Amino acid sequence: MTILKILQYPEASLLQPSGPVEITDGKIDDKIRTLIKDMGETMFQAPGVGLAAPQIGINKRIIVYDAMAEGSEEENPDKKFKALVNPEIIKKSGSIVSENEACLSVPDFKSNVKRFESVTVKGENAEGEKLEFNVEGIFAIIMQHEIDHLDGILFFERVSSLKRRMYKKRIAKKLKESEK
Repeated sequence: MTILKILQYPEASLLQPSGPVEITDGKIDDKIRTLIKDMGETMFQAPGVGLAAPQIGINKRIIVYDAMAEGSEEENPDKKFKALVNPEIIKKSGSIVSENEACLSVPDFKSNVKRFESVTVKGENAEGEKLEFNVEGIFAIIMQHEIDHLDGILFFERVSSLKRRMYKKRIAKKLKESEK
C-alpha cells in the first residue's frame, strides 16, 4: 500500500465538485479498489477518521472512513475502514453541533459546526454493491463532512463568516511568509 499526499487549503482542487466513479456490470475496477486501500492507509497514517478522494487530488466520488470511529484504537487494532463510492445523502433530520470539528486538509483550525443529527446515505461499497443506510451521531457527522468534500465544500464554509475570514487571512499570511 501507498501513503498518499493529503492536499491542504488553499489547493484549488479541494473546492471543485467531484465526478462519479464509473461502475461497469456492478463492479469497481481494480485501479479504484487499489486507490481505496491506499486512501484507508493514508487516513489512518494521518491520523483521521475520514478521507475523501479530492483530499488526495482525485476529484472522484470516493470516501473512506474509520469503521470504529466512536471507539478507541484498542477497539480497532487492525485499523479497519469502510469505503463508499458515489455516496450521496438522500435524507437528513435533526440538528447537532459537531464540537471542535477538524479536517486533514484544513490544518490548524477547529470549530463547532452545525450538522444534521441523522442522515440516510446511499452509494456503493468497494465491491460495487449498492448500499443505503441510516447513521446518527459521529457517523452522521463523518458522512456529511466527507460528502461535503465531494461537493467541493470545506467544513469552514459551515462556520461564521468572521471565523472563516480569520482562518483564510492566517493561511494567506503563512503562504506569504513561506515565499520569502
